[in-house]
Amino acid sequence: MFARRSDLPLDQDATSRFLPWLIAPMVFLCAVALAGVFILNGLIGRWDRDVSGTLTVEIAAAPGDAGESAEQTREKVEQAVALLNGFPGIASARALSQDQLVALLAPWLGNSDLLKELPLPALIDVTTRPDAPPDLVALAAKLSQAVSGASLDDHRVWLSRLIDLSRSIEWLAVAIVVLIGGVTSATVFYATRTGMAIHQEVIEVLHLIGAPDDYIARQFADRAFALGLKGGVIGLILTLPILAAIGVTARRMEGGFLAELSMPIGGWASVLVLPAVAALLAMLTARATVHRTLAHLP
Repeated sequence: MFARRSDLPLDQDATSRFLPWLIAPMVFLCAVALAGVFILNGLIGRWDRDVSGTLTVEIAAAPGDAGESAEQTREKVEQAVALLNGFPGIASARALSQDQLVALLAPWLGNSDLLKELPLPALIDVTTRPDAPPDLVALAAKLSQAVSGASLDDHRVWLSRLIDLSRSIEWLAVAIVVLIGGVTSATVFYATRTGMAIHQEVIEVLHLIGAPDDYIARQFADRAFALGLKGGVIGLILTLPILAAIGVTARRMEGGFLAELSMPIGGWASVLVLPAVAALLAMLTARATVHRTLAHLP
């Protein structure tokens, strides 16, 4: 007799109408946190792939006037390239041209014409053998002895620190998501308790005439699901323009450092499913709250 009937006028409750507007900002914050995690993971992954198996050798500009400095620096570069190509574990070594150096520094230092007149340090792009990497300590020592002003930069040093920082940020984002989930559950819990207090007389009558607890709980759970889904959709609608603005801003940045700032398909799927997750969380919380409350009734 209680199959799909609804004896509680929950749709008329004014107290539950605020629930979607509380869930919406929570879904918004969760979506932003998740998007940040996926974007950061993708960015670190691209950096890791770009620097994997590569080194950089920097040779300081030789003292003196522009012509003399350039000539001495060029001789040092040739000496360093020959040393690197003959070192075990090095696949190739290639010196960057003056135009390439200017292109690298222009986004940070501005006028490229002025940079061409400055005594810039020389950079050598080194590719290592993946099957037999070189001894970096021995390579750095040999470089410093053979070529004055030469220094070896292992990208893995700063990349490992960057990865550690990104992992800390990711755990912080996960903690924020868990905290928001707890706040959402607490909000649904108190909203459900308020609804039960409003309809206490009807619930007691249904309980006395033999209505199963699950029947009463289902009505509150269905209502919480609908309100949670509505709030989740509102939060998602608020999130999408923010994510689009981040992508547009990243594409407009110069230098290529963050030009590929984007979220993978898995990240978009996680964000788009948040309204359903919020609705399910609200439904389960409401059902558990009703069962717990009814268990104390005589």
